[in-house]
Amino acid sequence: MALVFARIDDRLIHGQILEVWVPFLNVDCIVVANDEVAAAGLRQNIMRAAVPRGTQVFFEKVAGLKKFFSSQELIHRRILVLFSRSADALEAVRLGLSIPEVNLGNLHAEGAVDRVSCTVWLYPEDVDNLNAMEKAGVEVVSQCVPSDRKESWRQLIHNLDG
Repeated sequence: MALVFARIDDRLIHGQILEVWVPFLNVDCIVVANDEVAAAGLRQNIMRAAVPRGTQVFFEKVAGLKKFFSSQELIHRRILVLFSRSADALEAVRLGLSIPEVNLGNLHAEGAVDRVSCTVWLYPEDVDNLNAMEKAGVEVVSQCVPSDRKESWRQLIHNLDG
């Protein structure tokens, strides 16, 4: 098993993931790590219908990720894991899932929050979660698509102050 990409993206499976990231990374498996979607067959079916042939897709609760990632089903797979929230990614890390880098993709928000890029809005609790992930050894970056330059999430926040 090779976890080749971890992304926090509140849209989960969508065109940008399927048309840009999957081919760029040459992944053959997508794992959606979201408790609500793991329990919602209709939402799974809608997402599964969009995934191209040859790419497996699994829907897992965050608490079961570490065990799932050690299963035989994933042994020879190149995996992209999608989280919808920073809290879910942090929980996965705290439960022992090894994630060297997490990409902030699309995080949209309602209400008073900080917009740190064209696609990323952060609540104060997101900042706390990202800080905790960094302390656990996870590099946190923002990169909308592969042709964009990776930016440290800290640089994005610094840009708010400047």
